Amino acid sequence: MSEKVHEPIHPPRGPCETDPRANLTDVQRVVYNQVLEHFSEPAYTIPGLDKGQLTEDEQFWLSSECLLRYLRASKWKTPAAAIHRLEATLKWRREFGLYDLVTASHVEPEAVTGKEILFGYDVRGRPAFYMFPSRQNTNEATRQIQFAVWMLERSIDLMAPGVETVDLLINYGDKSKSGPSFSVARTVLSILQEHYPERLGAALILNVPFLLNAFYKLINPFIDPVSREKMKFNPEVVEDGIFTGDMVMAEWWGGARDFEYVHEKYWPTLVGMCEVRRQAWMEQWRALGGKVGVKEWEYKNGTASSASASAEKAQIALANTAEVSTSEKVNVVVSAEPAQTIEPISA
Repeated sequence: MSEKVHEPIHPPRGPCETDPRANLTDVQRVVYNQVLEHFSEPAYTIPGLDKGQLTEDEQFWLSSECLLRYLRASKWKTPAAAIHRLEATLKWRREFGLYDLVTASHVEPEAVTGKEILFGYDVRGRPAFYMFPSRQNTNEATRQIQFAVWMLERSIDLMAPGVETVDLLINYGDKSKSGPSFSVARTVLSILQEHYPERLGAALILNVPFLLNAFYKLINPFIDPVSREKMKFNPEVVEDGIFTGDMVMAEWWGGARDFEYVHEKYWPTLVGMCEVRRQAWMEQWRALGGKVGVKEWEYKNGTASSASASAEKAQIALANTAEVSTSEKVNVVVSAEPAQTIEPISA
C-alpha cells in the first residue's frame, strides 16, 4: 500500500483541446443570443427581489456555458423557458445565502468527520465528490444541506476548462445508526435538479442495504430520467474505465490512493486551493470585460488558468501556518493579464 494521502489532488489540465461548446446550430444561436441579450440589458433586475440588480458575482455566474446548460436543460424549447429557470436560480442563490451566509467557516462543523470529500478526477477530468453517510455528525438539517451545496460549489471550482460535470461516489458500506434524513436527501436532490442542471456526470453508489434500496425506490419518482440513467450501483470504477487508479481512493473503490481524512490537513488545503482558483478566474473574467456571457473556457484558459500549483501551495501554506482557526480565510490576490472580450455568438 502506498503512503497515506491527506489532501485533495490538484486539478489536471483537462481533456479538451478546443472549446467543446463552440458549435451551435443556427436556430440555437438565435435562441442563445436572445437569452444573453435578456440578462445583458443595463436595466435588468431579478424579478421578485427588492434589490434585483445583478451583482458582480451573479454576472460572473451567468457565463456563456451557464446559459447553455440551462438551455439544454430546457430542451432548447424557447428563450423564455431557459430565462425562467435561470431567474429562479438567481433568486434561490441569493435567498440560500451562497454569496454571504454559506461560507467555509459556517459549514466547517459539518466537515470535521470527512462525510463529504472532494478527491481525484475521473478519466474525463470530472471531480470526484465522495459521500459517506455513516459519518454523519450533526442533527442540523439546514446546515447539512448548506454543506452539501458548498461542497458542490467547490467541485465546480476544481473543474478544468471544458469540464462542467461532477461524479458523486456514495458509499453505504460502513454501518451507522444515523444518516441523512429522507427530507434532507430529498431537498438536496431537488436543489441539484432545479439549480444545478447539466452538472451531474455520474452517480456511483456502493453497498446499498435493503432499507436504503427501499429509500431509493421512494425517491425514484423525484429523480429526472436523465439523472436516473447516470446512476450506477456497485461499479468497479477502475476496471470499468471510469477512473485511473491514481485518481481514486483505495478503500472501497479499488484505487491506488491510500486516503485518510485528517480535517486539519484536508480542510485548509481544499479551501485555499479553491479560493486561489476562483480569485484568478475572477480577475481574468474582469480582464475579458467582466460581464454576462463571458466564456468559462476563456477565463479558465487565460492567465487565470495558470494560477499554478505553486500559487495555490503558497496560499495553502499561509492557511496552515497562520495562528488562526482552519475556518478563517486567508486572502490572496492573483493578477491576470488583459485579454480580449468575448462577443455574443453571431447568428
